[in-house]
Amino acid sequence: MPATEHHNALLTDLYELTMAAAYFENKLAANATFELFVRSLPPERGFLLAAGLEQALDYLENLRFQKDDIAYLREQTVFHHISAEFFEYLKNFRFTGEVWAMPEGTPVFGEEPFLRVTAPIIEAQIVETFLLSILTFQTMIASKAARVVRAARGRHVIEFGSRRAHGPDAAVLAARAAYIGGCAGTSNVEAGRRHGIPIFGTLAHSFIMAYVDETEAFRKFHQLFPEHSILLVDTYDTLAAVDKIIKNDLRPSAIRLDSGDLVELSIQARKRLDQAGLKETKIFASGDLDEYAIRGLLDRGAQIDGFGVGTALATSKDAPALGGVYKLVDLESDGNISYRAKFSEEKLSYPGRKQVFRSHDSARIFCGDTVACETEVFPGDEPLLSCVMQKGKRVCPAPDLSAIQRYARQQLERLPERCFEGRERYNVQFSQRLEDLLIIVRRRIKHQSEGKPGSEGVA
Repeated sequence: MPATEHHNALLTDLYELTMAAAYFENKLAANATFELFVRSLPPERGFLLAAGLEQALDYLENLRFQKDDIAYLREQTVFHHISAEFFEYLKNFRFTGEVWAMPEGTPVFGEEPFLRVTAPIIEAQIVETFLLSILTFQTMIASKAARVVRAARGRHVIEFGSRRAHGPDAAVLAARAAYIGGCAGTSNVEAGRRHGIPIFGTLAHSFIMAYVDETEAFRKFHQLFPEHSILLVDTYDTLAAVDKIIKNDLRPSAIRLDSGDLVELSIQARKRLDQAGLKETKIFASGDLDEYAIRGLLDRGAQIDGFGVGTALATSKDAPALGGVYKLVDLESDGNISYRAKFSEEKLSYPGRKQVFRSHDSARIFCGDTVACETEVFPGDEPLLSCVMQKGKRVCPAPDLSAIQRYARQQLERLPERCFEGRERYNVQFSQRLEDLLIIVRRRIKHQSEGKPGSEGVA
């Protein structure tokens, strides 16, 4: 993916920049650690599937303030009391920090940090908005895709949602995330070019309607795409269209059902195609499908070989946003660490840099996670966060997207069945050492608010 115009430094919230200016003017230059996580899972979600990391790292490596960006900021009245030195600082701004993250395709649960940033506080602050946006969006779509693919029971699912996505850029990223979640491909050609995702297409009702005769439309299209034609049969009369295909000795790779009783129509179409010797012609279905509709169709005996899923997938329609947060957990200056935590009701955050450990049973099925201090060790459990960026540069080259998809599939196979039932029942706990650190920090803040001397304590 090109790394030029996609990383405008102004793609952020204003308060990230006003805070950056305030840090600069007040000479607060400590290293800060922030952790990104989702407080709780959306309804009907028993897990999330981490995605978007590669775009996040690409952004961090290539983040720059251009001359025009700085000129625009200078013009804003909110910055009129900010010194010229701050804008000079922005001219040479680079992200120089360290990033730890869970690999894309890793199942993740509420309260588990799946990205950790340590950098000079201005750098770590400015990147918050973009990181939250790119990671929570793709994680949301990948999670939905995993559910849809599972409902299809081994049948191909194609992501069809570009025209319903929240903009062209979102469409490309949705296709990428859906592929990580298990989709076989996308209808979005730019997503195919940019990310190497297999592309698929059929034809629209408009093509059929552009010809006087439906049979002529089928024949013209099939002549040009004999190995790839998927003929849409529900423009006028679905089964009559199937009969026309048979009568005219057309042998499309598939027919597409887009409306009506998909169970009955697929059964009848399959019967007619088989009787005519078109057993290799598949039946593909689309039309406002999601995991619930697909499950229902297959439970009722639908003879469908693949599904195109659009709106419900590219927008994660039933859970269209994740409540991602990016919280400061420590400041480090002159080798001294000062822990930070939030104590407001229902928005508690734990202090200190963390690691997430995942345990499994004898069959290699995941059975629970522990969120712990980064220096803790849990023998036999797998640490999920690893260092992916040092001094503002990737530690390893970007993995192939197909490899990410395979990894995600393997991870999903190890999730307990209850995670797919739509309720957050997977066990996530906090280590005792982390709980103790929270108590220490809470006590220190209480003492400071009362004007008493306090101490950090050591985790």
